Amino acid sequence: MKEGRVGGKGGGGGGAQPSVDERYTQWKSLVPVLYDWLANHNLVWPSLSCRWGPQLEQATYKNRQRLYLSEQTDGSVPNTLVIANCEVVKPRVAAAEHISQFNEEARSPFVKKFKTIIHPGEVNRIRELPQNSKIVATHTDSPDVLIWDVESQPNRHAVLGASESCPDLILTGHQDDAEFALAMCQTEPFVLSGGKDKSVVLWSIHDHISSLAADQSATKSPGSGAANTKQSKLGVDDKRVDGPRVHARGVFQGHEDTVEDVQFCPSSSQEFCSVGDDSCLILWDARSGSAPVTKVEKAHNADLHCVDWSPHDTHFILTGSADNSVRMFDRRNLTSGGVGSPVHTFEGHSAAVLCVQWSPHKCSVFGSSAEDGILNLWDYEGIGKQNPARTKAPNAPPGLFFRHAGHRDKVVDFHWNVSDPWTIVSVSDDGESTGGGGTLQIWRMIDLIYRSEEEVLEELDKFKVHLSECAS
Repeated sequence: MKEGRVGGKGGGGGGAQPSVDERYTQWKSLVPVLYDWLANHNLVWPSLSCRWGPQLEQATYKNRQRLYLSEQTDGSVPNTLVIANCEVVKPRVAAAEHISQFNEEARSPFVKKFKTIIHPGEVNRIRELPQNSKIVATHTDSPDVLIWDVESQPNRHAVLGASESCPDLILTGHQDDAEFALAMCQTEPFVLSGGKDKSVVLWSIHDHISSLAADQSATKSPGSGAANTKQSKLGVDDKRVDGPRVHARGVFQGHEDTVEDVQFCPSSSQEFCSVGDDSCLILWDARSGSAPVTKVEKAHNADLHCVDWSPHDTHFILTGSADNSVRMFDRRNLTSGGVGSPVHTFEGHSAAVLCVQWSPHKCSVFGSSAEDGILNLWDYEGIGKQNPARTKAPNAPPGLFFRHAGHRDKVVDFHWNVSDPWTIVSVSDDGESTGGGGTLQIWRMIDLIYRSEEEVLEELDKFKVHLSECAS
């Protein structure tokens, strides 16, 4: 941990905890020092999810990229899925004094709404298809997963009484509401979901294409793939959405309570994991049937909210819990004495962890966000290493190297930008602190924080030489 990394980062470790406003004021004063770039965007309605879409354009000083958000309204206007265009400023372009001069109540000039889809019910989760990020899946308060081709969907005006947009595909298979657990496969167009029915459900979007062909050629064969597009009787009638339907490839049962999150193994469409309110982490393999391959009892001491599987080393899985901690498991050695045996437990939050995600750019780095309004960045390679900077912040948890304290309420989602290294979008639901709305932030810490110490010292030496030459 380099000097100045954690100790004073808007509510660092140890001692009496500052109030949210004090922490935020301290954080904002440090923005010019800690960040290479930051955009703050006020949301009229909270968004429970935020995801990067495809990069559209590269220019000299900034790139343009799609951003997926939602609007969770109070019913006076419809709930929406929002497709925005975001201008991402390139590293070492923004002036330090400018990035902290923002009005919390204003919209950012870097974020422009491009298209609105009127969503059937509130959007709880958005996930993009890695093979084609113009295709997204959404979860709402229903048993179905909705699939949208955001480029072909018409732009709608969200006014009271407007009819709902029609999804391009509806995935059926849950017997009860599936609100949050949602994942897309890296290798195939497969979708994974979990719900209140305690089950994990797997689909292939390809089944829609094959079932359409079967529907045309074998309409008199009720047992054929044509059944995949028939209207399903699953779910509650008042939550029904019109559109072509695809039945599940498999339904996997092993949890004893609501499934809160799911994730594919990055190298496989058949292996995946899930976590739930039963405090269990379960590993599955669709090739070996619908029962768990491995069930980790008491993976945490409370409900599990989130899970992510490392794209760099598929042995490692992260979990986040209502016990305020993040745990890293090694799939080769998941349990000890019948209960979960993590490689390490990361303790740097003061409230339930809502989201964990590995960095796509460095194998040992990941982020975690929580109900305490903090987004922590961790590097597990830093655990156990002797570091003189720890004397500056002795209470900083091992592995923690950056604390983003720009949100004033629970950080419900964040997403690393694959196209723009070390750039993160994060969103908070500010209903409890400000009486409504949300805050979207797009940010990148200054590169002196994550680069190697040797590299940074070399650059600072060059800078010192340059200054002395200028002075002389």
